[in-house]
Amino acid sequence: MYLLALLGNGTLLALVQIDSTLQQPMFLLLATLAATDLGLATSIAPGLLAVLWLGPRPVPYGACLAQMFFVHALTAVESGVLLAMAYDRAVAVGRPLHYPLLVTKTRVGYAALALALKAVAIVVPFPLLVARFEHFRAKTIGHSYCAHMAVVELVVGNTRANNLYGLALSLAVSGIDILGITASYGLIAHAVLRLPTREARTKAFGTCSSHICVILAFYIPGLFSYLTHRFGRHTVPKPVHILLSNIYLLLPPALNPLIYGVRTKQIRDQLLEIFTIRNSQL
Repeated sequence: MYLLALLGNGTLLALVQIDSTLQQPMFLLLATLAATDLGLATSIAPGLLAVLWLGPRPVPYGACLAQMFFVHALTAVESGVLLAMAYDRAVAVGRPLHYPLLVTKTRVGYAALALALKAVAIVVPFPLLVARFEHFRAKTIGHSYCAHMAVVELVVGNTRANNLYGLALSLAVSGIDILGITASYGLIAHAVLRLPTREARTKAFGTCSSHICVILAFYIPGLFSYLTHRFGRHTVPKPVHILLSNIYLLLPPALNPLIYGVRTKQIRDQLLEIFTIRNSQL
């Protein structure tokens, strides 16, 4: 899955970089998603592979807090990018004539910067809230990476603030983004149903199918991971918790480039053109 994430997202970023026809708002958002996926997979996969190949290894406390920050911040960025992509599709389908004026490369750049700053602002308290503790019940994390709650379970002291902030942040970030995505697709459905022909409705819906698949690949594993952690702590075996949390972070980066590569005509055509040129040269 990590190799798929590296190859797929790296290829997408390279295509957007070298092909001027792909340097449009929709594909720039896709490039932002690919860069986020690369960071998210890289923040946990090397450490996970090291554990599987070499066994449990000592991790410096500062490195653990840094990993905690990057994992949660990049997850927040990815959720925000999916929301931005939903708005992009809503404008493209609902107001196609105004799309070039409303969605520009400059605005996409500002949106990406705002998402990064928001993620930093809301996730910085995680490592800070943990760093205030000096004593731990144990020094072995029962997880494959330094997740916030996995570290909090080890500390000696009152962790009420950590628990409340973690729960509030999960509900606020994911909840607001999911509501925004749902509202965007409500507008898309309203616009599609008003189109005069079935062919036009099918074509309009087809422009959103890739994004829907990506949303499902991100939020469904995340929902299962969250529910088992919050409500199945005493009934679901610990290895299942760990497996679901790893799938949640590794599956979307591996699948997203495949979904967009297969279902987006411009990307598919560009890949075929590159392979055709290389085969002719050989």
